[in-house]
Amino acid sequence: MQGDTPQAAGAAQDAEDGAALPVLPGAGEDTAETGSEGGDKPPKSRSLAPLRMIYGIALRYPRQIAFALAALVITSAATLAIPWRFKVIVDGAFSGGASTAEIARAFEYLLMIVVVLGFGTALRFYFVSWLGERVVADLRLAVQKNLLRLSPGFYEVNSPKEISSRMTSDTAIIENVVGTTVSVALRNTLTAIGGIGLLLYLAPTLTIGLLVGIPLVIAPIVFFGRRIRSVSRSSQDRIADVGAYVTEVLSAMKIVQSFGQERREGERFGTVVENTFATAKKRILLRAAMTSVVIVLVFGGVTLVMWRGALAVASGDISGGTIAGFVLTGGLVAGALGSLTEVYGDLLRGAGAASRLAELLEARPEVAPPARPERLPEPPRGSLSFRNVTFRYPARPEVAALKDFTLEIEPGETVAIVGPSGAGKSTIFQLVERFYDPQGGTIRLDGVPLTKADPADVRARIALVPQDGVLFSANARDNLRYGRWDASDADIWQAARAANAENFLKGLPQGLDTYLGEGGTQLSGGQQQRVAIARALLRDAPILLLDEATSALDAESEQLVQQALDGLMKDRTTLVIAHRLATVRAADRIVVLDEGRIVEQGTHDALTRAGGLYARLARLQFAADAA
Repeated sequence: MQGDTPQAAGAAQDAEDGAALPVLPGAGEDTAETGSEGGDKPPKSRSLAPLRMIYGIALRYPRQIAFALAALVITSAATLAIPWRFKVIVDGAFSGGASTAEIARAFEYLLMIVVVLGFGTALRFYFVSWLGERVVADLRLAVQKNLLRLSPGFYEVNSPKEISSRMTSDTAIIENVVGTTVSVALRNTLTAIGGIGLLLYLAPTLTIGLLVGIPLVIAPIVFFGRRIRSVSRSSQDRIADVGAYVTEVLSAMKIVQSFGQERREGERFGTVVENTFATAKKRILLRAAMTSVVIVLVFGGVTLVMWRGALAVASGDISGGTIAGFVLTGGLVAGALGSLTEVYGDLLRGAGAASRLAELLEARPEVAPPARPERLPEPPRGSLSFRNVTFRYPARPEVAALKDFTLEIEPGETVAIVGPSGAGKSTIFQLVERFYDPQGGTIRLDGVPLTKADPADVRARIALVPQDGVLFSANARDNLRYGRWDASDADIWQAARAANAENFLKGLPQGLDTYLGEGGTQLSGGQQQRVAIARALLRDAPILLLDEATSALDAESEQLVQQALDGLMKDRTTLVIAHRLATVRAADRIVVLDEGRIVEQGTHDALTRAGGLYARLARLQFAADAA
């Protein structure tokens, strides 16, 4: 977009209630304290509530959950059966009166338990890992589906690079939570509960003393956990900054090296990484402190209880096998409770990641189809009408991009829109495609107000050739048929021929199957632009928007592209934005904008004779070209 579209103009009004679209955390320079409502601080809730969204997705797969839970129960039961078998072995096999067969049978049972434990662990790992991968896949699909509904303005105030990092780093955390953390939490919970039951059976008095210390373990978990969640979210924001920075610099590597800024960019990256490390250090310190305190409390309590148990064995109150089983079970319970401290920290990180992804899922498009859209007339005519249109970008409400703008465009007419930078040219295109709605006046397509039509129906009648031929990381065929996905190869070649693109496309190593590279880097600027024109030809829409389609091309490429455009414009309503006035001389009408208003309109010859703004712009440009 040229000049008149502010970089930050994107939080447009919602079509239904006029609410501004929320700016996501991470879209600005400092994201650690931003939230989902335009810079507010993150929600003060320090619970695991955001994970409910993840659980809701997982519940779509009840069979896998049932298998995973069954495996969890089996492995927990087998784990607790091991200390019980040790009690039996110590009291029986080591009593001195057991036969060889009895000893063998005791150890055979123990080996069977170990085999069951191994098999159950394998099943648990498979199903919980499957659930983790599946939930992340569903979540990414849901987020991407919602992102595709949002208008382009959303991405002008919310960095696509930061959003991309959420789709990778945050979903990786969610995968870990579902595929590992939750499983570990449930396993340790079952082990702790079952272990306490077994301890009560083995030695009730010792167990009661052990249970008294449990609140001392829970207290630091709650205390530290609240702080860890806040720091974890901030840590994720810093990680997102790293990803966004790397993408930005690598995509502009030619500029970086051309201006010799490698050292400066290295220093900037070092600052970003150090900020990430500083935030992570806070999180690590909190988790380390929590783990240390809990371990001291847990194992200190176990040691004291074992001390009493040793005295009981010495007095003959309990058997050696019982104390052996009690020690092993107590160790399992202590380990389970100690592990739960780290698990809780991971769950808090997952809750932070889930809340960030939920913001993407809950974002709503500022331009939405009405409840009962009015159908556009058939066959399409291609007429456009602007009546008293006033538009202000929500991010810059004090400046009107268009002021009381009125323009009638007849079917098949070619209208060129010219004017200095910031005059409002690109704004007209954005309003025609209904990326925004004006605050005043009406825009009609074939007599139907755009606000009463489905945006998808409006855009289906429009073909766009942008200033730079935006191509995708795909082969030539897919880039060409982006204008009409069901186009046959014959249709594609026909469009390529009309766009002066046939010869270089046939010269590609694999023809239409040739991968064009990221952003079409395998093609020159002129070739990219001709592919964009062929794409628009395949669209075969009644309205054509040309946004500076030849501004960045050399003379030879410009001539080839202009020839292709001349064919594309036939029998279509065409709006042309152009700074190079030589390209719009043949337009049926030239509309001259200045500060959002029409100051002149007419043919090239008439406007040149009038001596106004157009004549001044033309005189300056043609003189520069001659020089």
